Amino acid sequence: MRNLPIASLRAFEAAARHESFVKAASELHLTSAGISQHVRTIENWLEVPLFVRHTRGVTLTPAGREFGAAATHGLGHIETVARRLKLEAHNRPVSIACIASMATRWLIPRLPEFKAAHPHIRINILYTLDAKTPEAANADLLIRHGTRPDRDAFRLLDAGTRPTCSAEFRDRHGPFEAPADLLDAELLHDETADAWTRWFAAAGIDAISKAGPMFADLTLMIGPVIGGQGVGLCPTALVAKEIARGELVTLFDLPSDMDKAYWLIEARNLSQEAGTFRDWLRMKAGEAPSPP
Repeated sequence: MRNLPIASLRAFEAAARHESFVKAASELHLTSAGISQHVRTIENWLEVPLFVRHTRGVTLTPAGREFGAAATHGLGHIETVARRLKLEAHNRPVSIACIASMATRWLIPRLPEFKAAHPHIRINILYTLDAKTPEAANADLLIRHGTRPDRDAFRLLDAGTRPTCSAEFRDRHGPFEAPADLLDAELLHDETADAWTRWFAAAGIDAISKAGPMFADLTLMIGPVIGGQGVGLCPTALVAKEIARGELVTLFDLPSDMDKAYWLIEARNLSQEAGTFRDWLRMKAGEAPSPP
């Protein structure tokens, strides 16, 4: 048996539903003769008459009523599923994975602006620490901190760190006129003391800094820095707002970790919505103030 002539099925279904070739033709923007030909194709395939043709129109045969009901049900189900799939495709949230400090200090504060411009696009933020690709994070986009990745990536923000503290801490414990003045200051550490060791080495100081509190990441450390509890090596790009307001100050312009950045990496075959969000992130990165 030859395959069902799907191209003629819609014409037959409309003719059966209306029990009229004229009304079916009007609905499908075809001619009555065209509808008649499609119906004849279905009848030839089934080898069963579906309509009785007479001078005043057509009447469904019992077989025509049975097959017409099946066609209406089947096409209706297909249309329902198609509408659902299309809606889901356009409503699928865009997922972006990044470390907590980047999410809380830069990304999340900017999301209301994106939502206002693109209210139909939902954003899901995933926390990831070690993922090197969006695929590994099960995300559309990944913001990764470190040196340039092996795959194509867009440099969103500089990751250079500088000795940073509150203006109140500087005034109370300063002056800090030379890097060596920090050796006796309360230094706050992000994960390990290695960052401060590298910074002092870059400043030409081969010495062990005073031990201070250790924090798991910048997200935890930034609160004590703002609260005047010590000096932290902070990525200047992530505290630019507080610096602009005078709440935080950089004690020395000498940076460390200048070989690192915050990189935007995209998964293969991005959806249109994910591409829109990617382009928006790149634009916002271009608006970011340069570190002092």
